Amino acid sequence: MLHFFTTAFIQVRFFDVVDIILVAVLLYTLYRLLRGTAAINIFLGIIAIFLAWKLVTALRMKLLGDILGSFVSVGFIALIIIFQPEIRRFLLAVGTSGFIKKITHKLSFLRSQLSEKTIIDITIISNACLSMSNKKEGALIVICRENELFETIQTGVKIDAVISQSLIENIFFKNSPLHDGAMIISDNKIAAAGCILPITKQLNLPGRPGLRHRAGIGISEQSDALVIIVSEETGEISMASNGTLTQIQKTDLNQIIQNELGGNEEMTDRDLVSKN
Repeated sequence: MLHFFTTAFIQVRFFDVVDIILVAVLLYTLYRLLRGTAAINIFLGIIAIFLAWKLVTALRMKLLGDILGSFVSVGFIALIIIFQPEIRRFLLAVGTSGFIKKITHKLSFLRSQLSEKTIIDITIISNACLSMSNKKEGALIVICRENELFETIQTGVKIDAVISQSLIENIFFKNSPLHDGAMIISDNKIAAAGCILPITKQLNLPGRPGLRHRAGIGISEQSDALVIIVSEETGEISMASNGTLTQIQKTDLNQIIQNELGGNEEMTDRDLVSKN
């Protein structure tokens, strides 16, 4: 009888628990690396196919199991090709000194779940865009959401400054050396300026938008970023999100940004002190 109960249930060893924890950490790290990008959908799709293959194999469905198994075996090479930029960034991070300390800090238990959402200074950004629109100064502002756009920030000049209307307008002033590139706003700070964005490959865009608008659409196709574009020719304000470009009425700009970001204009005492 004792032998029956010991064989009827799954025996879990200490190293089995360690194995599960390490796999969970690996999957969580990959999720943090890919979230907010188009690659996350591919990653989740591959996981779904792998789980389906395991289920089919357990049910002894040989034909479907062979098909999914062939896809999974070839899928490893496809993963290297598809996620080449992400793998390169991960390997560079591993080779950096203090990697263990950084990853331990980022993977603190439930840290991402319990941390408060960063409040964006929406009013300052909208006022700067309205001012540049009236003066017909071109601008390209990328507001990060889940994806922090590390690689894109590397293409520009790092600033890491508190958001202010005067700083935004000075960066996009026509004689400024950084006015041609994009400004990246992340974690309620101006992370970088003069950044290079990918250009959309869409050919059927209405109105024949210029390079600044095509760059805004391009980064919104490859990430979850919200992009605000001010036209240098007409002063019109447009917004790019999820690969779609929309012209915005100036009177609605502040409210639309707030709706897109799910933001709250209420600032804490610390934020008010930092702004003053």
